[in-house]
Amino acid sequence: MTSRYKTCYLVGVKNDNTYLVSGLLNQQFLLPDLLNEVPVGIAVLDINGNIEVVNRTWQTITGAEPDSMVGLKCMLALRCDYCFKGCPVMASKADFNPISVDADIIDRSRIKIPIRLTVAPIFSKDNKLSGFVETIQDIRQVAELSSTASKAYSLGGLIGTSSQMVKVFSMIPSIAATDSSVLITGETGTGKDVLAEAVHNASDRAGSPFIKVNCGALPETLLESELFGHVKGAFTGAHENRPGRIKLAHNGSFFLTEIGDLPLSLQVKLLSFLDDKEIHPLGSSVGFKADVRVIVATHRNLKQMVIDKSFRADLLFRLNVVHLHLPPLRERGEDILLLKNHFLKDYCTKFNKKIKGFTRKTAKIISAYHFPGNVRELRNIVEYAVNFCDREYIGTEHLPAYLTEQDILRPVMESAKTLPDHAPQKEYSPAENWDHAEKRMIMDALVNSGGRKGEAAKRLGWSRSTFWRKMNKHSINR
Repeated sequence: MTSRYKTCYLVGVKNDNTYLVSGLLNQQFLLPDLLNEVPVGIAVLDINGNIEVVNRTWQTITGAEPDSMVGLKCMLALRCDYCFKGCPVMASKADFNPISVDADIIDRSRIKIPIRLTVAPIFSKDNKLSGFVETIQDIRQVAELSSTASKAYSLGGLIGTSSQMVKVFSMIPSIAATDSSVLITGETGTGKDVLAEAVHNASDRAGSPFIKVNCGALPETLLESELFGHVKGAFTGAHENRPGRIKLAHNGSFFLTEIGDLPLSLQVKLLSFLDDKEIHPLGSSVGFKADVRVIVATHRNLKQMVIDKSFRADLLFRLNVVHLHLPPLRERGEDILLLKNHFLKDYCTKFNKKIKGFTRKTAKIISAYHFPGNVRELRNIVEYAVNFCDREYIGTEHLPAYLTEQDILRPVMESAKTLPDHAPQKEYSPAENWDHAEKRMIMDALVNSGGRKGEAAKRLGWSRSTFWRKMNKHSINR
């Protein structure tokens, strides 16, 4: 799509409904190039429902060549069953509000694909109908999750077949159908962030923003502005108006991770927002009604924090409408094997290595480990091993040193000595050069810190900028 268009479509707001304003520019504008950066399928239609522009994602989902689609009726290009169920474009309705429905299309390979279809009218500056904009999203993952026939369960980056994880996965479709607040609990590294995003993606808000804020990552003075925004001059350094993250999440989902670190003063303000859904930026007397779904997560015991008076009881009651708990990895049984093999395949592809698996001794050590860092730590261990393995099977010498040096693993090591390996073993040898040693130091620090780069840099006595520079030098992409 290299042709240039003189028509530029700009987003505006009218009567609380989003609409698009079209206008002619004196200079040419690369509209297709702009749309190609949007990770949602987009098609711009004229007033008769003929396609004028489609973006790359629309092409990927439908399998159609863009140039062959221009000028065709939308129903012929999209092959969507909703076209025959009262589509306002087909019915030439101009007075409809933007709609979003689940539908099915048939791609160019004759495969049925479930999609979420959104259609909205385009108005000109003088309020005349100029055409339509349509977006499509591939929701096959959600459809597969809703099917009870599948025995292998996965959700975004979460994978598991244990009863605890199957229970969590089975709850997602019904939870996603509501707008109730969700509290996700679990130890560090269990995948709370991934689960929060999965709830958002399975809901009707999937096409809208998913905004995340870490309550423990910012000081209280900055956190309030980050959440609720501020107006110019509200405090020293406020040189311009800034919308808060809650406002940016309007019509979508707002995710507060590490809610247990939220200061008491901001707990009051968050509770007020949950009650009336209105935010007041710092320094402003004008409020903004934000339609957002609130999802929070924590590894802390909030009930104990309420007893200790470090967390408000009324806020906990307001957040704990739906409670999802992710179990620690050590309680998930065979999921360790499933995840270990999944990460091995993933990193072998990423690093272009042909590793077949783990030796029996290595597998025994990993299975016996307690995993205080949970899934994140297992992923880091496998990434470390794949980085340094130069054979067909990962041996004990390829594991981080702390796994084979801890006292708790010595009985396992002794029993594992009698097990035959799938590949010859070799003793740990010193690094061949400084680059090799430095890379091993960085990987060790990342694994020992549970993947937290700031903590890893501190362990090595480096600044964050030095740590990032050395990671890039050794092609450690985290």
